[in-house]
Amino acid sequence: MRMFRHAVSWGLALALAAMFLHLTLHPWPDPVPGEVKFFDPPGQHTVFATLAEKSGITLFEPAGRFVAGVLELVTAFLILMPFSRRFGAVVAALLFGGGLALHLSPWLGRELTLADGSSDGGAQFLVTVILFALSLLLLVVHPGKSRTSRVLSPAQYWRQA
Repeated sequence: MRMFRHAVSWGLALALAAMFLHLTLHPWPDPVPGEVKFFDPPGQHTVFATLAEKSGITLFEPAGRFVAGVLELVTAFLILMPFSRRFGAVVAALLFGGGLALHLSPWLGRELTLADGSSDGGAQFLVTVILFALSLLLLVVHPGKSRTSRVLSPAQYWRQA
């Protein structure tokens, strides 16, 4: 059972880290304009530009975008290291929980208007919900430190307590 939990933990960790890298750096060629946190020109990122416009808080774009990107990269690193995976999963759940709260607020909404004027159909909201669920699942599944199940004599038990 422990090997299965390790395998699932690694699979979830790799999936979450890949999504964090995709959302911040987009290592594949020809990224979609308005979707990459670090390489979009100021005011061009779809989510953060919409937040800055509808809320009136100008710190969302570009400062909030870069802070979110740095937090996502640090979280991806924490998730990839087994000894810090639980903490990384907590940070990931907080980041995606904040994203869900913003999507459910009147500032952002569940459906985003893209640069060409069309709607994304709630795709980013759905991705946020899925990644939030994956980070919570990683938090539960990661086995943590192994505990030995040795049998103690009564004297050893009472000395240990």
